[in-house]
Amino acid sequence: MKSEKLLKRKKHLKTRLLLSGLVFGFTALSHAQAQIINGVDYSTRSQVDKTFDMEGDNAFGQRFPSEHFTFRDEVTGVEVIALTTSRHHNSKIYQTHPQWTPDGGHIVFRSDRSEKSLAYAISMESYEIIQIADGEDGSHFHLGWKENLAYHFRNNDLVELNLGKLLEDSENGNVKKKENYERIVISLSEDIDPNGMALDAGEDRLYFSTRVENGQSSIMQVDLDSGGLDTVIEVPFRIGHLQANPFVPGEMMYCWETGGDAPQRIWHLSIGENGEVNNRALYKESDTEWVTHEVFLGPDHIGFNVMGHIDRLQQNPNGIFSLNIRTNELNFHGQQDWGGYWHTAGTRDLKWIVGDTFNGNIYRINYNDKTDVRLLTTGHRLTSKSPFSGEAHSHHSISPDGRWVLFNSSLLTESDIMLVPLQPAKKYK
Repeated sequence: MKSEKLLKRKKHLKTRLLLSGLVFGFTALSHAQAQIINGVDYSTRSQVDKTFDMEGDNAFGQRFPSEHFTFRDEVTGVEVIALTTSRHHNSKIYQTHPQWTPDGGHIVFRSDRSEKSLAYAISMESYEIIQIADGEDGSHFHLGWKENLAYHFRNNDLVELNLGKLLEDSENGNVKKKENYERIVISLSEDIDPNGMALDAGEDRLYFSTRVENGQSSIMQVDLDSGGLDTVIEVPFRIGHLQANPFVPGEMMYCWETGGDAPQRIWHLSIGENGEVNNRALYKESDTEWVTHEVFLGPDHIGFNVMGHIDRLQQNPNGIFSLNIRTNELNFHGQQDWGGYWHTAGTRDLKWIVGDTFNGNIYRINYNDKTDVRLLTTGHRLTSKSPFSGEAHSHHSISPDGRWVLFNSSLLTESDIMLVPLQPAKKYK
C-alpha cells in the first residue's frame, strides 16, 4: 500500500510541476521580450525566463531563480529539501569528491539546463543557482578542500577557477570575462587523455588517471605551482574513481574499473616524502565477492559495500563495511533487504554511517552499533529493485559539519539533488 501511495504521489507531483512549467513557459516569452507594456514596467522580472523548464543561454556566471521545495517524507515524517525541481537532469558530484565549497556556502552540482551538462553552484542561503562553467569546460569539477577554488579539464588544459571571486561577483551582478577568474596550470600533450582527478589534501598537487597502451592505465601528478608533470604509477588495468585522502597528504585510493564486478576493486597508493610510491590492494576480496563504492571516512578509515543483490553473492557476508587502512581492522555495519545496501558515506568522527537501497530508501546507522538504524527518507527510486534500472543513483555524501545528507533522487523528476538532515531531531538555525 505504501508503494502504491508513493507512486500516486510521484505522478501527482510530476503533473503539478509539468503544469507549472507550462505556465512559466508561457509567461516567460512575453517577459523576455518586454520591459514596459501598457505603462507597466516588467524589467525587474527579466530573470523569470530562467525558471524551471525554460532553457537558459549558455552564459558564464548567470543566475537562475531558486527551485527549492521542502516536503515531509510520508513514511518517516522527516523534512526533505529538494534543491532542484526543474525538468532538467540535475546530479551531484560523485561521492568521492567534495560537494560543498570550503565555507559551506554553496553546493556544486551538474545540470544540462544550458545546452550541455555543466557545473553549477547553488547558494545554501538563497537557493539561487549560478552557472560556473560554459563552452568546452568539463562537467566534473574538483573543489578545493580549504581554498575556494575549483579544478577541471578543458580539453587538455588543466584549469584552476577562482570560484570564490566568481560567486561574489555574480552575487553583486558584476561578472567579468571568464579569463579573469581562470589560471591555466598546464597544457597536456595530445597523447595524454586525462580521466578523473583528485586534489591532494595539501592542495599543492593534483592527480589524474589516463589510459595507455595494451589496457594499462597510469596515475600522473601535476605540481599546481610550477605546472610540472610526473608519472606516479602504471598499472595493467583500467583505473576508476581516483580520490585523494582528504586528511592525509600524499595518499589516494582508486579502483580497478570494469563497469561491474572487478577481480580486486580497491587499491591504496601513498607517496613518501622522498617520492617513494607504495601501491597495495585494500580488502583483498574473494572470487565470490562484489565490492563497490569505496570512500574515505576519516584519515585512517575507508567505507565500502559488499553487494548481496544476487543469489551467488549471498554465500558471503555482505553489506556495509569499514576498514582501518593502518591496521586492517574490519568492521561490519549491517545489511538491508531490497538487495541490500548500495552506496556508503560516513561522518569523519566515525559516529554515523549512511547507506541506501535500490528502491531509494536512505538509512542512518550508528557506526558502533549496527542495530541502531533509522530510516531517514524513502522512495527516491520508486520503480527500482535492481541497481541496473534507469533511476538516479543516490551517490550520497555527508556535509563536512555532519548536519546534512546530500543525494540524487528520482522522486520528483528523472534526477534532482536533495538534502535530508542526518539527525532530524536536531534544530538548526
